[in-house]
Amino acid sequence: METFRAKLKQETPRRVLVADDDPVMRHLVTTALKQQEYEVVMARDGREAYRILQADSQFRAAIFDMKMPFLEGVDLVRYMKSERRLMRIPIMIISSGQDLKLMTSSFSAGAVAFLPKPFTPDQLQGAIRMLVGSGPSVLWAA
Repeated sequence: METFRAKLKQETPRRVLVADDDPVMRHLVTTALKQQEYEVVMARDGREAYRILQADSQFRAAIFDMKMPFLEGVDLVRYMKSERRLMRIPIMIISSGQDLKLMTSSFSAGAVAFLPKPFTPDQLQGAIRMLVGSGPSVLWAA
């Protein structure tokens, strides 16, 4: 199992897809990722993220807001888990809702991490490290 993870890390580019309709949140997440030397591909809403995923599957991880126009984060997770070329990408959901149902639905859909807002930059960076290092089957929640 460890050799699979090491091989996956070597083959996967250091790119992360971030989808959030809030420009401040996109900036915060992007800044945290860039501090950890990741390349960020941003989407302003779920539909844009869906289009990016249809065209490109080469991401180390994906971070989606739960509530976005056109397509919600959990729907993007379900889409990714149904596509063979996307199902290996670990996904984190961020949400302003602190409801246990949101977290449960995120994990049920296939997300491996859930981070409730508001969060500190340190919490976000720790979540990103866990997300990128988690491989396809480790669950984690803040």
